[in-house]
Amino acid sequence: MPSLFGSNPSSSDPANDTVPSPSSSCSSSSPDMWNYFFVPILLCLTKELSLAKAQTSTGLFLPSQRGDGSGDDSLISFSSCANADPKLYYRPVIGILSHPGDGASGRLKNDTNASYIAASYVKFVEAAGARVIPLIYNEPEEILFQKLELVNGVLFTGGWSKYGLYYDIAKKIFKKVIEKNDRGDHFPLYAVCLGFELLTMIINEDKNILEPFSASNQASSLQFVENVNIEGTVFQRFPPNLLQKLGTDCLIMQNHRYGISPEKLQNTPNLSRFFKILTTSTDKNNKVYVSTAQAHGYPVTAFQWHPEKNAFEWGLPMIPHSDDAIEVTQHVANFLIREARRSLNRPAAQKVLDNLIYNYSPTFCGKAGRGFDEVYIFTQRQARI
Repeated sequence: MPSLFGSNPSSSDPANDTVPSPSSSCSSSSPDMWNYFFVPILLCLTKELSLAKAQTSTGLFLPSQRGDGSGDDSLISFSSCANADPKLYYRPVIGILSHPGDGASGRLKNDTNASYIAASYVKFVEAAGARVIPLIYNEPEEILFQKLELVNGVLFTGGWSKYGLYYDIAKKIFKKVIEKNDRGDHFPLYAVCLGFELLTMIINEDKNILEPFSASNQASSLQFVENVNIEGTVFQRFPPNLLQKLGTDCLIMQNHRYGISPEKLQNTPNLSRFFKILTTSTDKNNKVYVSTAQAHGYPVTAFQWHPEKNAFEWGLPMIPHSDDAIEVTQHVANFLIREARRSLNRPAAQKVLDNLIYNYSPTFCGKAGRGFDEVYIFTQRQARI
């Protein structure tokens, strides 16, 4: 019978005698060939089995696979779950102040009573585990301030309006935020871009304090102030590697034409008493401005940049969308809601449901290729409470 790998060794074929074929040479040492194939395979199998044993020894079995009775549902104990902290409120609601207009220069709703909230701010809050009630800036004040009693924190958005009714309402809300904290309620405020600018004007009672900067549609880094203590700030839980990248990579989005320089803030007593500077940034002309500030004695954080855009806006080409940029958005959102959970306010559930932003529908406006992707548009006739 022929060999498995070659000719019969008893063959008298002259050709095989004079020039050995590859198959005949293999046939003469078939045990060695089997060793050649099987030894590496056995080594690989041994290694895989060792790894599997190591993994299962570290507790990767499901309860039903352990054979110790832990797979029996009747034996499962829930006592190992940590009890909720009774001092925290796990159903926080954030009030977002609407801004005049429709968010699209009248292309969506040409109504002088219209105001809007970009949906990215709503998603930003929701992503961290909270819900939103819109604070419609031009609704009757008694209704707006009744809504303020249903929330556990406030967010001032970006925009352009710095005067008139919008400024007056923002000032009154800010005053209420301070009063709530002075009475012992931990009631946070986030002020983004225009929101930061409004706070500088309100705190110093000076509508002309802002300085011009060229930082429209610009991705940038954040430069931490030398020896700044980030304990208790929005940056406290950022991983060290992400903090480092914030100073070297363009992970945050700037989109503003005004701001305040570090020198002006520090040399303005009302502002320096209220705020400590956490970070600065540089505009397109290398002018330095304050990019993040936090109040000394209140849970008030101000951002000249847009933490909500990285994850939820696509209309501007310079918005960062990398893994690190998205992580920045998440950490900033988490801090706001973590602060809001410390609020003492426990609003009536039905009142909250009646006024949540879910009672409204967002409008898609991203096809224009600029501005916001979605906005919530409000009119005075839509006021609720």
